[in-house]
Amino acid sequence: MQEPEFSNNAAAHQYELKLDGGVAGYAVYEEQSGRVRFTHTVVEPQHEGKGLGSKLAKQALDDVRQRGLKAVPQCRFIAAYIERHPEYSDLVAG
Repeated sequence: MQEPEFSNNAAAHQYELKLDGGVAGYAVYEEQSGRVRFTHTVVEPQHEGKGLGSKLAKQALDDVRQRGLKAVPQCRFIAAYIERHPEYSDLVAG
C-alpha cells in the first residue's frame, strides 16, 4: 500500500488522507478562538482496517499542536484516539 497523503483542507474544514487519487478518510472540524473542535471522522469503507483512521487522528493532532491550538474531541473517534495515546491529552481544551 502506498503512503497516504495528509493535508488540511481549510476551505472544507477537514483534515484529509488521500490515497490512490481520492480521499480515503477525513476528520471534520470547526476552528474558533484557538480551538479545533473535531466533530466527525470518516474512513471510506474500502479503506477500513488499514490503520488510516489512526494515521489521520495522529497527523491532525500533530497539526493542532504545531499550530499552538487546543483540541476539542467532540468526535468519538478522536476522543478514543486521545485516550489510547495520552501524549495528546495536553492538547485537550479544559
